[in-house]
Amino acid sequence: MRRGEATPSQPAPPRTEDWDGLFTPPVSPFRARIARALFANAVRTLPVRVTFPGGRRLGAGGPDAPVMRIHRPTAFFHRLGADAKIGFGESYMVGDWSSNGLAEVLTEFAARMSTLIPPRLQTFRRWVDRRQPAAEENTVEGSRENIHRHYDLSNDLFEAFLDETMTYSSALFAPGSTDLRDGQLRKIDGVLDYAAVGPGAHVLEIGTGWGALAIRAAQRGARVTTLTISTEQKDLAERRIADAGVADRVQVLLRDYREAQGSYDAVVSVEMIEAVGEKYWPSYFGTVDRLLKPGGRFGLQSITMPDDRMLATRDSYTWIHKYIFPGGIIPSPESIDRTLAVHTGMRVHAFRDFGQDYAETLRQWRARFTEQWSRVAGFGFDDTFRRMWEFYLAYCEAGFRSGYLGVRQLSIGR
Repeated sequence: MRRGEATPSQPAPPRTEDWDGLFTPPVSPFRARIARALFANAVRTLPVRVTFPGGRRLGAGGPDAPVMRIHRPTAFFHRLGADAKIGFGESYMVGDWSSNGLAEVLTEFAARMSTLIPPRLQTFRRWVDRRQPAAEENTVEGSRENIHRHYDLSNDLFEAFLDETMTYSSALFAPGSTDLRDGQLRKIDGVLDYAAVGPGAHVLEIGTGWGALAIRAAQRGARVTTLTISTEQKDLAERRIADAGVADRVQVLLRDYREAQGSYDAVVSVEMIEAVGEKYWPSYFGTVDRLLKPGGRFGLQSITMPDDRMLATRDSYTWIHKYIFPGGIIPSPESIDRTLAVHTGMRVHAFRDFGQDYAETLRQWRARFTEQWSRVAGFGFDDTFRRMWEFYLAYCEAGFRSGYLGVRQLSIGR
């Protein structure tokens, strides 16, 4: 067994270097007691089993239900009491709890996200919810720092669990298929079709990733200008574009979307809007409107969430913000429509939803990440990072599996 690896029954002592006080739980007995009571009430009817040292059990799950094992209840409830939106994930990171079916447990919580806290207590949210730090606001400089914190972790890390297309967004699977590479190419083709990308078109891509969409568009005969603010992504994308033999038709620019110039037959953007920030949606869509030629189309893929949940949580600071995607917010379909109507001359002409395909995509990523962990650890990532990414991928999978989150492709134009 490797140092720092945990058995299902007893997590190993955490390694404390480089995690900025994570392993010292906050101390707030009053809030911990409230958290304990709210947690017990929340899981009382959930089809899960929650176990504690000594044999105590909670939950309505039967023998085959997923199990959440709370190893260190005192630390767990102090973290939940201090900040439930962050403490739940941090408790998993440090080994306060574990599960034999992490995504399944989280799916049951996600399916009841809006009702876990009794309605009479939800009015107190504005006093206890943390707000997103001003330092993570998506100004031009702030966006570069936010993107750097996630996408510049290591190209090797992403190569370890993504498929050969290096596509870090939802696949769109053909009926009856779960082939990840084919699903990713089908997704890219769907966005390009929505933007009417064909031979001779000049395409602007906002958010290069590692170049898969730009390569596919160039293979259709288009000329592509693609923008990224990640230096790591730019370097690898340019190598992949050259290896695909389309470097003469693709230009990769290290540039913020707000700094883009020119006039384009089509604009495409896949799961980049989530990093824009609500305050900057008018600028984002206004930039597309400014750059798009008359008759042009904008092919957009976006993660989505229900409008009422977006409005209720848009100022909240969550575990995902702190550890994975600083400064982000997921739009609702209605918020996209509202922004287009008020700030542009564009409207949505067609769309397709495929949230369950994202759940399957994330399931495969998590399986690959787990299988490749020894390789990932060799890049310098420790066991706390492993638990963080296990939680991140399972947490997102649960959001899509439960329907709390969706993903949509849109064809937008004037």
